Amino acid sequence: MINSKRRYLGTWPFYKRALKIAVPVMAQLLIQNLVSLIDNFMVAGLGDIKMSGVNIAGQIIFIFLVLINTICASGGIFMSQYKGAGDRENMQQVFRFKLIVTGIFGLLMTLLCFAAPRGLFYLMVTKNTDAQAILDQTQIYTKAASLSFFFMVFSQSIASSLREIEIVRAPLVISVISTLINTFFNWVFIYGHLGAPRLEVAGAGYATVIARASELIIFVIYIAKKRPEFLFKITRLFSIKFILFGRMLIKSAVILYSELFWAVSETVSNALYNTRGGAEVVSGMAAGFAIANLIFISMSGIMTSTGVVIGTELGSGKIDECRQYKNWILSGATIFGFIFTLIGFSVTFLIPLIFSNLTPEARHIALYLLILASVYLPLWGLINAQYAISRAGGDTKMGAICDTVGNILFLGGMVLLTFLTGLGPVAMYAIVKLSDVPKSLIAHFWLKKERWLVNLTKE
Repeated sequence: MINSKRRYLGTWPFYKRALKIAVPVMAQLLIQNLVSLIDNFMVAGLGDIKMSGVNIAGQIIFIFLVLINTICASGGIFMSQYKGAGDRENMQQVFRFKLIVTGIFGLLMTLLCFAAPRGLFYLMVTKNTDAQAILDQTQIYTKAASLSFFFMVFSQSIASSLREIEIVRAPLVISVISTLINTFFNWVFIYGHLGAPRLEVAGAGYATVIARASELIIFVIYIAKKRPEFLFKITRLFSIKFILFGRMLIKSAVILYSELFWAVSETVSNALYNTRGGAEVVSGMAAGFAIANLIFISMSGIMTSTGVVIGTELGSGKIDECRQYKNWILSGATIFGFIFTLIGFSVTFLIPLIFSNLTPEARHIALYLLILASVYLPLWGLINAQYAISRAGGDTKMGAICDTVGNILFLGGMVLLTFLTGLGPVAMYAIVKLSDVPKSLIAHFWLKKERWLVNLTKE
């Protein structure tokens, strides 16, 4: 129901509904990022070189994760709306789309990482003084972890679909179990406990494979018992509605352009940061982002809850309500960002505690990176809410335009700062992230056109 007295700040029941979706999502991602933090902590004990090797692999894996999340998000646009319309058959079509497309990319990523092409990884450390030693460790890790990507894509397809129909507790619990498994086998294989061989970075990769396989098995058991509306018999996997698949692929392509452009920009920027020194720069930035990623989970919570709330209401035909919900979400997301800024400042003590084995130079880089990243969170909260609102109604063009402008400014600034200044990596990061301001301004005026107020189930 429309509340004319509340134009910008919504009612508590509205925000409570959003938080019931966002908080478990953030908790799940917090746990998943804790796995990364634990990996970094354990591998950091092996020294800067080996931690840097795992980090370089992580930068390539990051692009793959963006790809998979984009495919699931594209399907999610339709899943939430079909849920609102009560259309079970097309919910199953969306789930098929996720399984088939992510499965193809998961297989390709597994083969790529098993091959561990040194030339691909070398692009990340071309001018780093410790490049060859770092690449040795990168190849060891990627080969060991390669099979995990095939398991992971199916778990992600299931988890995202459950969240999109507002089942959020199960993915959280399963992530807790997966995290405990990963942590235990990290301890066993990295340092060689309980009679296991000391495998160091390879051990971290094997632990990830075991955790991802366990996670998928538990997800399959859960949905077989719960029978969510999107579930279908596996023998009907290829019973495809090609017109709907085509619509989802088009949405995926536009979102993928935005997300991959952003991911490649971030990856290129990491390569440019790495030109500012040796292993202390790579490990310092990795340590800083490992902590910062625990704060960045707030953005995923905003994206998911916004997409589910707006998508479900649009699918139900509540257009006028969604018009008001837009303002409530944008205000709430910005305030949410300020709260997480304070949280970011408060966890800076973790860096010397967790990364005590890194050099003082690496810890100094990590500390200031975390502080600067936290300052940007209110702006990023607003941008993520703007994107999620637009995509919930099937308008993916806005994100493509905003990201094109923002990433051109971002990459252009990175190149200029790299070759024309002697600034360190943290100062470079602080300056180039100002490119997000014009992105938000474009999104603000674009949303006013209301191209996102579309019930996709009626098309």
